[in-house]
Amino acid sequence: MEAQGIATREEFSAAVAQYGQPLLRYCHHILCNYEEAQDAVQTAFLKAWEGRERFRAGTSLSAWLYRLAYTTCVDLLRARRLRPLPPPAFGGRDYIGPELRRALQTLTARERALVFGRVMEERPYSELEEIYRIPAATLRKRYERARAKLARALTEQEGTYETQ
Repeated sequence: MEAQGIATREEFSAAVAQYGQPLLRYCHHILCNYEEAQDAVQTAFLKAWEGRERFRAGTSLSAWLYRLAYTTCVDLLRARRLRPLPPPAFGGRDYIGPELRRALQTLTARERALVFGRVMEERPYSELEEIYRIPAATLRKRYERARAKLARALTEQEGTYETQ
């Protein structure tokens, strides 16, 4: 699947089946909003289908789809102008607890995407380099900084709960 792309409807359906849920988790961790994440994944797959002739044989379909999802999430964040995130609607699906949600909001979208790629998906820096088109050494340093920032945010929250 990686080498052939999504030239046919069958290949596209297979890509949606294989990458739909992982991309949804990825977008959800960037946007911290399940409904927006669903929209982002749909938009990313639409972009993939419409731009399927631009997919280069020999490149990673996974990296290409993640790149489309990432840019779609960034576009959504720009559209909402980084207004505070509302809590999820009652009964809505949300995989992020309130403490983690607050801590993740201290990170930029780029930092959230990088942390998710390294921690949740265990992607190597070489693959992240292909997704973000940034050298692996730079990504390594950004990840270390984002991880430290997230740890500080979680520690500060813990201190806040202890004083209450």
